[in-house]
Amino acid sequence: MNQLEAKRHSLAHLLAAAVLELYPDAQRAIGPAIDNGFYYDIKFATPISNDDLPKIEAKMREIFSTWNKFEGKEVDKETALNTFKGNPFKQELIDEIADKGEKLTLYTSGSYVDLCRGGHAESMSQIKPDSFKLSHVAGAYWRGDEKNMMLTRIYGLAFDTREELMQYEIMIEEARRRDHKILGPQLELFMFHHTSPGMPYWLPKGVILYNELVRFWREEHQQKGYQEIVSPVLNKKELYITSGHYDHYWPDMFVADMGENEVYGVKAMNCPNAMVVFGWKGRSYRDLPLRLSDTDPLHRYERSGTLNGLLRVREFRQDDAHIFVTEEQIGDEYKEVFKIVERFYSIFGMQYSFRLGTRPEKFMGDVETWDKAEQTLREILAESGKGYTVLEGDGTFYGPKVDILMKDAIGREWQMGTVQLDFQQPRRFNLGYTAVDGSKKTPVAIHRVIYGSLERFIGIIIEHFAGAFPVWLSPVQVSILPITDKQNNYVQEVADQLRSAGIRLEISSDNETIGKKIRSAEIMKIPYFLIIGQKEQDAHTVAVRQRGKGDLGPMNISEFIKKIKTESETRS
Repeated sequence: MNQLEAKRHSLAHLLAAAVLELYPDAQRAIGPAIDNGFYYDIKFATPISNDDLPKIEAKMREIFSTWNKFEGKEVDKETALNTFKGNPFKQELIDEIADKGEKLTLYTSGSYVDLCRGGHAESMSQIKPDSFKLSHVAGAYWRGDEKNMMLTRIYGLAFDTREELMQYEIMIEEARRRDHKILGPQLELFMFHHTSPGMPYWLPKGVILYNELVRFWREEHQQKGYQEIVSPVLNKKELYITSGHYDHYWPDMFVADMGENEVYGVKAMNCPNAMVVFGWKGRSYRDLPLRLSDTDPLHRYERSGTLNGLLRVREFRQDDAHIFVTEEQIGDEYKEVFKIVERFYSIFGMQYSFRLGTRPEKFMGDVETWDKAEQTLREILAESGKGYTVLEGDGTFYGPKVDILMKDAIGREWQMGTVQLDFQQPRRFNLGYTAVDGSKKTPVAIHRVIYGSLERFIGIIIEHFAGAFPVWLSPVQVSILPITDKQNNYVQEVADQLRSAGIRLEISSDNETIGKKIRSAEIMKIPYFLIIGQKEQDAHTVAVRQRGKGDLGPMNISEFIKKIKTESETRS
């Protein structure tokens, strides 16, 4: 735990102390540090709201001045249970910690005592009083399980300085303006319905956006020698037992029990099917690298409390690929994947970095193989010229991974794609190829996605662009705005020429003033508006306005078509 995390954790304790003074009947659950601050989950006898936060924050600041440092001591189970008598949440945690044979520690500051593993500011003087504030309340199931009690989660923001806090608040306000959950329906891209929670309906304009992303992905990968496959959405349980996913993912999969010992899992990942495709016929070293790609629909039973617009869904498509290589080819293939990463992220104007995830607590295979795989990735990353960080224990169960971290237009960091090295699944599926010397060898699999899930990627780029997509991605590239009905015939002539050139357009036929038509097109974030009045009709031109740049003056139709086609084809 770094210094800032320790400060945030300390403030979580301070929050709970303030709540107990104001609401003596409240029962504490957990209060960790998070990326931007801290929270505490609490059961209140009477519900609270955001309106109660100023009172709680004032009490925090009152207590703050009386605290000095945190003192920890190890206690036995009986002492811990007595300390939190009547609190079912703390008692459940105490039982679990004791059953694992781990230490039970209590930390005290002032008169406040909490069950805690530690990690606090050495002194409250390290925390600047103006560097934190409470932000909002939300509902949260105990331990994230919707079968458990709903608690009240109080969030707080905390940074090293007041200036950093203010900068973050500005960023948050900008994020609200860009929220894809608001912009998506407003721009008529997608919707959700209560009959299919976590599964988006893609509206006609959203389908265009979706398809353009897939088209770009498909073109780029065909050029790189990838072969696209499609595999079953339903697979017998035995497939996931073989792959190892049954032990790690089965509770989060949709399951269809057909009786007669036929149990199917709705596909939550593509890798077992890719293993089947590799193994369906004999392979030679001449076939490697074998690059298989797909965008099949996947389903995972995300708990309802975790669903978040397009960012966390139950139905999604990944721009998946599984590359089968010899051990000697690993380095070169990673370099090729990194070239694809650079191409994709530069197109969207995204800065990115890498993060290495190492062996998790629950893993498949032997430590020696894992160590070898991790060392291989460290060497590749060092050669990439890109900065990278290490997150210990964050690898997948079958191998270490390299995550791609993207910074959006307002500075937020998102984990997007991932590249995973897998020595395990090819062995479990008994995959092999004939080597140069005629011997049978096992390939290594590289699992990788660049977009990640298409749904999540779209949610992120809606916010990244604030809905103002570049021309090539815009569902509607041109809005034609006639000044009066007298130009209808000429408007139709212009529209026909644009459609013939493959340009996506709409005609504003509302009986509104030209000013209102322009404002409506601006709200829909359409890249180009073509204003057509009598003057334009007589001259066989269009008056061009560009989003964000204003009036570009008159152009003839062929000139405008050339301009927009160039932008679309170059994806500028």
